[in-house]
This record gives sequence, C-alpha cells and structure tokens, in this order.
Amino acid sequence: MRINILCIGDVVGSEAVAYLSNHLWQKRSELGAHFCVVNGENAAPGNGIDVESAKIILAAGADVITTGNHVWQKSGFRSYLNDSENVIRPANYPAGCPGQGYVIANCEGYRVLVINVMGTVFLESLASPFETVERILERERGSYDFAILDVHAEATSEKIALGRYFDGRIGIVFGTHTHVQTADEQIFPGGTGYITDLGMTGPDDSILGVKVSCILEKMTLKMPVRFELAEGKITSHGALFTFDTDLGRCIDAKRVQF
Repeated sequence: MRINILCIGDVVGSEAVAYLSNHLWQKRSELGAHFCVVNGENAAPGNGIDVESAKIILAAGADVITTGNHVWQKSGFRSYLNDSENVIRPANYPAGCPGQGYVIANCEGYRVLVINVMGTVFLESLASPFETVERILERERGSYDFAILDVHAEATSEKIALGRYFDGRIGIVFGTHTHVQTADEQIFPGGTGYITDLGMTGPDDSILGVKVSCILEKMTLKMPVRFELAEGKITSHGALFTFDTDLGRCIDAKRVQF
C-alpha cells in the first residue's frame, strides 16, 4: 500500500491555528493524505503551545503534534502533555520531564512510530539525538511498521546528518524550527524521505512570523525589543511524503504550500 503522509511546519500564532482549522482537512483530502503530523510549538499567543491550540490543531486534521524548544513556555501545558496520546515533546529532554518523546499511532491499519527530537548544535545541551533515537528504535523493535522523525534543530548540517544516519531505518525525516522551507526534498539511497525544513504556517508579511519592524529594530539597534506576531495573509508550508509499505521505503517527497 502507498501511504501519503502530510507534514506541516511550525504553526506560529492563533491566526495560523485558525487557518489550519479552516483549511487542513480540505488540503488533506485534495492531497489524499492518510496521516498528518504538525509541529505546533509556536501555536499559542506569545509563543509556545497551550491546551486550546493543541486541541484545535488535532480537530483540524493533525494525527500527531510535535513540538520543540518552546514546549515548556506555557506552564499549564505540562500536565496536558502527561495525559495526551497525540502531542509529544523532544525525546532527548531528561526522562523526568512531562510528556513523551514519541508515540505509535494507527494509519490505515499500520503502526506508525512518530519520534520528536531536538538538535543540540546552537541550542540547549540535551542528550544526543542520535543516541536517543537509537534507543527508541531498539526499545520499540517489532512494535511499529514504519517511523517518522521530526528533528527540531537550528543547524542544517545536524538535520541532514540525522537523516543520513537513519537512512533506511526511518521512513521519513523532516526538520523544523527555522521557519523557512528548504528546497532539498529528496529520497536518500536507503529509502528515507527527507527535507531539511518544512517551513512555517504563519503570516507571509513577517520575519519568521514576527512583525518586520520588531526584528529590524532588534537587529539594527541591538536593544531589547518586545516581539509581536505579524498579521495578514497566512501560508502553510510543509511536505507530502509517499511511503510504500510493500517496499518498506519512501518513494516520493514533495514540498507543499497552501
């Protein structure tokens, strides 16, 4: 069977959440997507993700929500993480942190292992994402049919390295965090579908979702600036991967914008 998996980049702000609520199911239908992963770590007002945003994104058509370095921004979200089966945080945070770093979800009768890790280059000094994912794959051996990995990282080289390292063992590897969609969607030799960054779901007239004036003031004057989310037309960026369950490999990867 050929399974289409839609992966959506970082959702930035409540307007972007509302946009997905209005359009994601329709886009899933148009693309024939059987499964959808959305990175929602910037979905809440003022950064981070909250319970309301997560519930709306799931109702909008996400099967799994991944996160990143802003996952702890809203304190009320921590208890929700402990109880949620569809929202995960980076697996390489210490074991005592709330929530889980991966989930096994159902897709057309197949067991899909979705893993979320954070890069450590230019970001927080967490456990090695390479070793963390290795342990998860070993622990869940025989419990899943194919795997998906969200690498929430700053450095493009680290994302590519993780994709290459797990080529043939993880069906789909995509990067998030930098909010700019890359043009390197491809299938690695071992059969892993890959893209360095999905991009963001957020306002076009912005700098990574923030008002242009705020960022320019920060970069030119070097003074503290209160970042404000931009407004206006929303575009959602991501990628559509096709995984062939008979071949056990990804056979197509396409960038998506809507």
